Amino acid sequence: MATAIEFNHVGKQYRLGLVSTGTLSHDLNRWWQTSILGKEDPYLKIGDVNDRASKANSEYVWALRDIDFKIEQGDVVGIIGRNGAGKSTLLKLLSKVTAPSVGTIRARGRIASLLEVGTGFHGEMTGRENIYMNGAILGMTKDEISRKLDEIVDFSGCEKYIDTPVKRYSSGMTVRLGFAVAAFLEPEILVVDEVLAVGDAEFQKKAIGKMQDVSQGDGRTVLFVSHNMASVRQLCHTGILLNQGTIQMMGEMGDVIDQYIADSAVETDSIGAVWHKDVLEDKPVQLIHAEIQNTKGEPTYSLSCDEDFYIKLTIDVNEKVPGLKGLLVIDRTSDNVSVFTSASYDLGINKLENLPKGITNISIHVPKRYLGHGQYMLKFAMTSTLYSQSNVVDSLRNFINFELNDYVSPRGNKRTGFFSTLIDWEIVQ
Repeated sequence: MATAIEFNHVGKQYRLGLVSTGTLSHDLNRWWQTSILGKEDPYLKIGDVNDRASKANSEYVWALRDIDFKIEQGDVVGIIGRNGAGKSTLLKLLSKVTAPSVGTIRARGRIASLLEVGTGFHGEMTGRENIYMNGAILGMTKDEISRKLDEIVDFSGCEKYIDTPVKRYSSGMTVRLGFAVAAFLEPEILVVDEVLAVGDAEFQKKAIGKMQDVSQGDGRTVLFVSHNMASVRQLCHTGILLNQGTIQMMGEMGDVIDQYIADSAVETDSIGAVWHKDVLEDKPVQLIHAEIQNTKGEPTYSLSCDEDFYIKLTIDVNEKVPGLKGLLVIDRTSDNVSVFTSASYDLGINKLENLPKGITNISIHVPKRYLGHGQYMLKFAMTSTLYSQSNVVDSLRNFINFELNDYVSPRGNKRTGFFSTLIDWEIVQ
């Protein structure tokens, strides 16, 4: 299969606080060397990596450094990483919004980019006029744009306002129209930044479906930057993880997301087996301690899918609350999807109904091979219809994070999905 995009040791360096080199002669020399002769910038210096958390020791910073990869035609690639990792800069280099400081970029075919809200739109022109203008920039003839016009307008949902100046559009409407233009004018390469987050849920679903159609049906290449791990996992086959301007990992999208989540958890110290808070005397009932334990009773945040574990909760009762109920939820960290819910009344008897004053310890058993591998976090709430207008007595979100490592089957295959429960296969004659 043909290569659609190729980055050869690409780097982008910025000078902090200044736009030029400082003198007219140096600026002219830089332009001559880079634009005319195609050589490296003669005024490049060895600068700091792009670490936002530390003070720069140099006036130069590398937004991207030594980026080297190839993307095949028809592939859908997700680019993820923390804020400031270089994701948008990489897309801007590909879209020729800015030029690389070093290295070369090769792309086969027409590129349509949606990098920021309203990219390429003129506020004084109507939506219809902007469609024709963007199409012309992408190399389309007027007849070609006219044939696609009805589809573009229908997909964007802006038909009522298509002859209204774009400056009067909301940010969501602008994104809708911009994405519709980029997708329906049939570029060979579609580049989409985080802008889809501005749209509502219905439009995001349409946009992801359209990107899937573009890649699978038409064999076009899509580069997609997003912090929404569920969308990236659903849409993309290949992933690129950027960290401080360099490629940390490139491979199958699911593996790249898992690495990103693991790195984020370690860097922020958010994974922990034990949570505790001091007792508040003004609350009638509250959770004061929680931990994840293995079968030996040891606190741990890292377990195998092939072992049982226990969620231990400690509740302090200052005042008896009629009709008290408890709810525990386990969310998958990568996309905040709830994969497990347990309530104190699930087995017909509400275990929290008549808690005595003082300390009560609760143990919730989660069997082995129940949850699939991944990063998880706990949510907990206690409610009572007789307590207050909101019904909530106490609630906590994401107060414990833990991970379950891959369970490998006897045949050596990794299990995938939310669950890895043992299920009997019965042969019925």
